[in-house]
Amino acid sequence: MTRLAAFVAGPLFVVAWAVQAFTRDGFDPGRHPVSLLALGDLGWVQIANFVLTGGLLVLAGVGSRPRRGGALIAGFGVGMIVAGVFVTDAGAGFPAGAPAGAPERLSWHGIMHELGFVLASVCWTAACVVHLVRFLRRHRWTAAAATAATLLAVLTLAAWPDPDGLPVRLIVATAVQLAFVTALAAHGPGVRAGRVGYRVTGRSGREARR
Repeated sequence: MTRLAAFVAGPLFVVAWAVQAFTRDGFDPGRHPVSLLALGDLGWVQIANFVLTGGLLVLAGVGSRPRRGGALIAGFGVGMIVAGVFVTDAGAGFPAGAPAGAPERLSWHGIMHELGFVLASVCWTAACVVHLVRFLRRHRWTAAAATAATLLAVLTLAAWPDPDGLPVRLIVATAVQLAFVTALAAHGPGVRAGRVGYRVTGRSGREARR
């Protein structure tokens, strides 16, 4: 179940965004962030996309190891759920009738939406660092290099100073984040499958978790 959740979360989020981005009247994927899709008559579709994807990430995190890394993946999902439950404020001319620029003042739900985004970003970044350290300690050099490259790619996409195309870069960054979760489920440190392995160590004969 946890592996399936990790495998479904990424494609679900990206496909749902793409369908909406190219079919919603007035939405320009090059100018409008994904959060604006949660507004308007069809806003419920993106709200559901945030919440369902977040729920799948929570499932993926709860069942993964190490537990600290799994908890952070779950936190990534909680952040997305918060961003879905509390919608952003209208702006950039979307939906119809919205101000042409940024809203003059953030509403309480707009602030909560931003906090959800921050929570998701911080938890994913921390999860990356946890897994990077684990891979290095276990001398899994290829996995460590891939994790470091993934973290660098996401940070570069998000922090690139040119505002043109920022919404697209953030979508690509999110897709990379979700692909990382999928890769962990497929090839990472391990996902619990219902039983925990044991081994006998040293003279004491004590059992230790693998």
